[in-house]
Amino acid sequence: MASSKKKSSGDRIAYQEFGSQTNRATERPVPELPPSEHNLRVQASRKGRKGKTVTVISGFQAKPETLSALAKRLKSQCGTGGTAKADTIEIQGDHKQKIVEILAKEGYKAKISGG
Repeated sequence: MASSKKKSSGDRIAYQEFGSQTNRATERPVPELPPSEHNLRVQASRKGRKGKTVTVISGFQAKPETLSALAKRLKSQCGTGGTAKADTIEIQGDHKQKIVEILAKEGYKAKISGG
């Protein structure tokens, strides 16, 4: 029996219409503002969450790494879960007042928005 070796097709290109793979468009740079220049809005929301209340902090202009690190600190301070999405942080539960206090200690300008 002859053993046949398969070539990996990971580096081969079968069809390519527009230029080479190395000429990809670069990602849009996100300006990293200092905390004092952010105008953050903190609000409680239940829309699209099956009745569960979530505190949403929006208005960030920071890199995703900075945003996820801040989300981790907020989650540990509130003792709940949450996530960092695009330019917002979502913390489970209604923690508006507590989050505004924590953000003020960190140097962010934050206001409670909505009812």
